[in-house]
Amino acid sequence: MKIYDDKHIKNVVFVGAHSSGKTTLSETMLFEAGLINRRGTVETQNTVSDYHEIEHERGTSVYATPLHTEWRNYKINIIDTPGLDDFVGEIISSIRVADTIVTVLNAQHGVEIGTEIIWNYVSNYSKPTLFVVNQIDHINSNFENSFKGIKALVGNNAVIIQYPLIIDGAQCIIDVLKMKCYKFSSEGGKPEKLPIPEDQKERADQLHNELVEKAAENDEELLELFFEKGTLNEDEMRVGIKAGMLNHELFPVFCVSALNDMGTGRLMGFIDNVAPAAADLNPEQTVEGDVLVRKKEAPTVLFVFKTVYQPSLGQISFFKVKSGVVKANDKLVNSRTGDTEILNHLYIMDGKKRESVSKLEVGDIGATLKLKSTETNDTLHVAGKSITIKPIQYPEPRTRKSVSAVNKNEEEKLSDALKKIHNQDPTVVIEFSKELKQLILGCQGELHLATIKWILTNVYGVEANFEPPKIAYRETIQRSSNANYRHKKQSGGAGQFAQVNLKIEPWYEGMPDPE
Repeated sequence: MKIYDDKHIKNVVFVGAHSSGKTTLSETMLFEAGLINRRGTVETQNTVSDYHEIEHERGTSVYATPLHTEWRNYKINIIDTPGLDDFVGEIISSIRVADTIVTVLNAQHGVEIGTEIIWNYVSNYSKPTLFVVNQIDHINSNFENSFKGIKALVGNNAVIIQYPLIIDGAQCIIDVLKMKCYKFSSEGGKPEKLPIPEDQKERADQLHNELVEKAAENDEELLELFFEKGTLNEDEMRVGIKAGMLNHELFPVFCVSALNDMGTGRLMGFIDNVAPAAADLNPEQTVEGDVLVRKKEAPTVLFVFKTVYQPSLGQISFFKVKSGVVKANDKLVNSRTGDTEILNHLYIMDGKKRESVSKLEVGDIGATLKLKSTETNDTLHVAGKSITIKPIQYPEPRTRKSVSAVNKNEEEKLSDALKKIHNQDPTVVIEFSKELKQLILGCQGELHLATIKWILTNVYGVEANFEPPKIAYRETIQRSSNANYRHKKQSGGAGQFAQVNLKIEPWYEGMPDPE
């Protein structure tokens, strides 16, 4: 496995509403790069990304799955996320460690409620973002409507890089950055590169000029060049587009058919050449108030953003290298617990497949197995000065249920299983109510709860009852009352004596403080 530096590592996360095609796009990118010989589909349950049994059973992504591909001397780390808000913890964790957000839209539906919900999380982090309108070859696709929805979501900084077109019955994509027309066969794959048709030149020129202006706005030197020449060349436009993405003031829009492999290679090329790399992002501040130096030569710092438990492997901890270089058998300190962890093995993960590597450099994403006391949100660093990456903030639970084991002898087994589920998904909150004398589980919704039930039964072998929590009824004082108590105790030596006079009365607004 080739080791890449932070200038040649692109970390992207695919987000979008349910059924927008994120998993299919991930699969097609791996196929385009030659990492897999045959593309799987969600329907046939053989994609690299959706490999969990529950995902096969439900026919939808439940977990965020890290993958990788290599394209023209760049490494693209991909995180394929669920599209349902119940699994928002998976989405937020992935956004946190990504360098570029790829928001995928279904061309039949455009911007959906799910897109808007996820956009709120994306905008909180102000990460560079591009939009991909998928399924452009579907009979009900509507690119124009999709683009209007994007502009309504992000404003006038949305800019078209590509738009779809049918020419002589063939699916084509007009690219206004390269000013080319890509014509695809019915099998997709590598397109035929053609000049832009005469009847499209006016529109393509207009969109190209808009793109030039947007690119120039984000860099003073480019702006001077633009005023001097009246235009920018392709390389200069790339610089301006990247600057705009980093400023969160330019949102490129692409179009693809992931299912039929149309436009995927061009998208990967843009990610390679234009999308910000780990080295391009602003330095981040640690909890201690220091600025984290993102350099290969700096001390090693890892941030654990995801934890998975697999029966055959145990705990898998996914991390991003925030600083320095991590090597197999390195000893790093957990800033939360103070414990020293030994990273016996380092892996690049592609779904359930793992590839062993000797080291990973700053900006890369990897995994290790069986850490003793490390959980999601923990920071691992070299011994010495404590370094803590700011933790991911997760939303509060929206649904609460009391949970108990059907078999009372399995209460401890249930408790251990719930702890692992919480470590894997911090949006699952477990607490024992002393007042109600019940174990309370909080989660994001009914689908989230159904998934937790499935995991308890099928992964941990625990049958559990889920019921509405009891209501903690409280009484208030209705009238005044007095009580007296005399304490006397004599057991040899000095005795004990106390006289207690107690008065209780209702409180009312404006009541004077007791003397």
